Amino acid sequence: MSEDSGSRGTKRGLWLAVLLVLGLGGLTLAAPPLTPSSLIPNSLQPNAQSPVTVITTTPPPPAISLTPQELVARVVSSIVTITSSARFTTTAGTGIVLSPDGVVLTNHHVISGGTEITAVNMSNGLIYDVEVLGYDSGQDLAVLRLVGASDLPVATVGSSQTAARGDPVTAIGNADGEGVPLPALGTITGFGVTVNTRNSTDGSRNQLKGLIEVNADIRPGDSGGPLVNAAAELIGVSSAGNAIAIEDRTEVSPAPQSYAIPIDTALPIVDQVLSGRSSETVRVGPTPVLGVAVKDHVGSPPGAEVVAVSFDSPAELAGLTEGDVITNFGGAPIASTSDLNIAMSMRHPGDTVDLIWFDAQGQQRSGSLVLDEGPPR
Repeated sequence: MSEDSGSRGTKRGLWLAVLLVLGLGGLTLAAPPLTPSSLIPNSLQPNAQSPVTVITTTPPPPAISLTPQELVARVVSSIVTITSSARFTTTAGTGIVLSPDGVVLTNHHVISGGTEITAVNMSNGLIYDVEVLGYDSGQDLAVLRLVGASDLPVATVGSSQTAARGDPVTAIGNADGEGVPLPALGTITGFGVTVNTRNSTDGSRNQLKGLIEVNADIRPGDSGGPLVNAAAELIGVSSAGNAIAIEDRTEVSPAPQSYAIPIDTALPIVDQVLSGRSSETVRVGPTPVLGVAVKDHVGSPPGAEVVAVSFDSPAELAGLTEGDVITNFGGAPIASTSDLNIAMSMRHPGDTVDLIWFDAQGQQRSGSLVLDEGPPR
């Protein structure tokens, strides 16, 4: 214990309040060391025969006050740097360790499309292969496991609901993909913010809602890393360092702001993935592959129009070609690409699926295929 904290403890022991029972039947609190009895009128002097009760009160513990160095040291031990490689691209990001056996929370866009994903743990310096347990692409969250990990330091989880505007925060991550975690300090400037994001790898866009806005400089590579409060408690997952905020449904120019997914939004998705419950929005387990790129079909019939077919994919083997319009997938009517994505979200690699589609000449065709396994999407 430091000299300051010991001094505070001694002072607390000196604050003793004496409860005196008065002849008038009233109660008063007196502090004898501070108020000499000679200053108390005779009418208020306590009866010498009256019992004296000593009441000791203990003040609440002081708020945790960490130096920037202490805060960073606490947080860095519970993060990993992530590298996700596809055929022609490599994406760098950050992950948050949630369990000693290596359950990690990160952004979906960090691992999307990755065929080889590895992570370096900052507490022990070891490189781990990564298993994707599940993800919610719409919320930009993914749950991973470090293969073979044990006894890892874990993040101290706080609550985004207790945070307030103006609170100091720190984002820590694999800034610019250099493999060295760096802090970015700032304050909370907003809640419930909606932003448009763009994946720098494939150009895809997504709209994220309910975000925490901060003026910390979150950089490429920080994605998926922790946003912590002054007590080093996890309150958010850094997600967008270069986004377009949506105000009154109008896109405005990006301000020098960054955004994080509230931890109270993220944890239910982690729980769902770990419980093994897939849904229309949450994928659990390996990702099934159909092998087509689609868009909404304009005209009749409504459906998912095929714009590209992968070589030797299940779709190609079933006879699908560019221009075909998928209208039924496994018994589910398909009127849009969203319908097809939802139908796929409930499937697994190895599933046999019956399809109905219309070819470019408007002829109805049908067939079946076996879904392949592919990278997270």
